Amino acid sequence: MTTTAAAPQTAARTTFESAFALAKRLDAEVGRVIIGQPQVRREIMTCLLAGGHCLLRGVPGLAKTLLIKTLAESVSLKFSRIQFTPDLMPSDILGTEVIEDDAAGKRHVRFIPGPVFANIILADEINRTPPRTQAALLEAMQEYQVTVGGVRHELHRPLFVLATENPIEQEGTYPLPEAQLDRFMFNVVIDYPDAEDERRILSETTSGAAHIAEPVATGAELEAARMLVRELPAASNVVDYALRLTRATRPAEATAPQAVRDWVRWGAGPRAGQALLLGAKAAALLDGRTVPEPADVTRVALPVLRHRILVNFQAEADGVTPDAVIGKLLEAVRP
Repeated sequence: MTTTAAAPQTAARTTFESAFALAKRLDAEVGRVIIGQPQVRREIMTCLLAGGHCLLRGVPGLAKTLLIKTLAESVSLKFSRIQFTPDLMPSDILGTEVIEDDAAGKRHVRFIPGPVFANIILADEINRTPPRTQAALLEAMQEYQVTVGGVRHELHRPLFVLATENPIEQEGTYPLPEAQLDRFMFNVVIDYPDAEDERRILSETTSGAAHIAEPVATGAELEAARMLVRELPAASNVVDYALRLTRATRPAEATAPQAVRDWVRWGAGPRAGQALLLGAKAAALLDGRTVPEPADVTRVALPVLRHRILVNFQAEADGVTPDAVIGKLLEAVRP
């Protein structure tokens, strides 16, 4: 048996100016459809350009699905939404093999790709499905391939997975283990819009006007921009700051501030430092700068670290959240 999946696309090299122009076009087109939430849009765009995957937490009705669908339409990429449920099986995500007869009457096995064979994937309420199905998606995210029936099937590039979690309904859910949470580059929290933005939402989305995004970039251009982000140079002081910030999240580390020693059980690993640097590079690109600054590391610290810091019982008893710990951490560890 041979796989029918296409080989990964090879993105052509791009200039910084064209990558910056692409980022501006994408942000403008998404902002034309999505009202408000500028910080959420920026963090998702940063994660997209950095080549990572994103976990999005927010209550229902905040346009999480519309946001990621609009992003897919803006880049003219294949969009797939997977609604995670307790009875969802790995084959429902990855695909399955079927036996069928050809025109000559001979039987053969054909692979039917699942919804993971897309470029932008919305994994809706990922914590509602059992660990076995969660792991199937997370393996595809990490390896950019799936194996079905002993045959490897390559996934297409670019691949961007945005998984959502509902923070107010936790009965009957399967929270992602810390090792699997670490696979997501960013953990973005979406909150209620402010009063003016909510008024615009009510007014503009209940009229007859259609709000549909238009393609402003190709998948090859996006993949080239993601490659360029990795090539942006980071000065030694930026690398050192990301290193110091990551190591200071570990309570046993000598440089850990008192807040970490008091409230943290497990800190972030080296993958967090990688995410800080890549996120800082993508943040610099969004601002039109060719070199990231320490301030860019600070800017992405919350979405990078909030799901990689495991608070202890004392923090839970005191009502201290990972975001509060990170705030203390940023005060103690300066660039």
